[in-house]
Amino acid sequence: MSDKFNFQNLLLDEILAHYQRGLEAERLSKRTNPIELVRTQELLSRYLPPPPAVIFDVGGGSGIYACWLAQLGYKVHLIDPVSLHVEQARFGSQLQPNYPLASAEVGDARQLNQANNSVDAVLLFGPLYHLIERNERLAALHEANRVLKSGGLVFAVACSRFASLLDGLFRGWLDDPEFVEIVHRDLLEGQHRNPSNHPAYFTTAFFHHPDELKAEVEEVGLSCEKLLAIEGPGKLLQNFEEHWSEPSRRERLLQAIRWIETEPSTLGVSAHIMAIGKKVAV
Repeated sequence: MSDKFNFQNLLLDEILAHYQRGLEAERLSKRTNPIELVRTQELLSRYLPPPPAVIFDVGGGSGIYACWLAQLGYKVHLIDPVSLHVEQARFGSQLQPNYPLASAEVGDARQLNQANNSVDAVLLFGPLYHLIERNERLAALHEANRVLKSGGLVFAVACSRFASLLDGLFRGWLDDPEFVEIVHRDLLEGQHRNPSNHPAYFTTAFFHHPDELKAEVEEVGLSCEKLLAIEGPGKLLQNFEEHWSEPSRRERLLQAIRWIETEPSTLGVSAHIMAIGKKVAV
């Protein structure tokens, strides 16, 4: 690896400390997070090429999506800057010996150890909000574009600029003056900080306006095919458990999210936004 990036310092210390607690593997199963998991799987199922396509899961965390995709017959390579996550992903791969991951390694989204034009799809479920400087996010998107085959797709996920404000209203956190300051900076700059390391207030990140996400994808030469709300307004339901535990109500909730998943005026209500970029032939 070149000196352009320091491989030993892939994440800021506070981000690394946040993830070294080992909670990422459980996050998607807690309370409203099942919407994120189910909707992300739904969108991948809808737009990914069929297996056995080659997928590069960049910033793949503990391997929740990578292992699921491997079970579906995809050839999945995972990298993540957190060694604990890579260990968890390898363990998950070992638990499904008939559908193992192709590889799981510590790596940097800004400098991929992958050949040009070699993969069918790249997943960026994390790098774009933990690379807080725009030039670093563009570097990650450039790399995704480089390794994609012509016509390949990048699935780039961002946190919404308005996520903290909506969480604060929903959870009553706006009663905390410290959280009010966090929200204020999010709205002004998109730069999310948690100076006291409050466990519920996330960690250092960049929160995109939907238009910024589209612009960054397009700046590296990708065609932004879709801009999609992942959770939509579903995360804001006060009686979420009632909707989610009953199959018919759960499906109505998911259908409601689908109806407005591309509506520009409501994209920012979703905690996470997915851009699907396509590599165009030159």
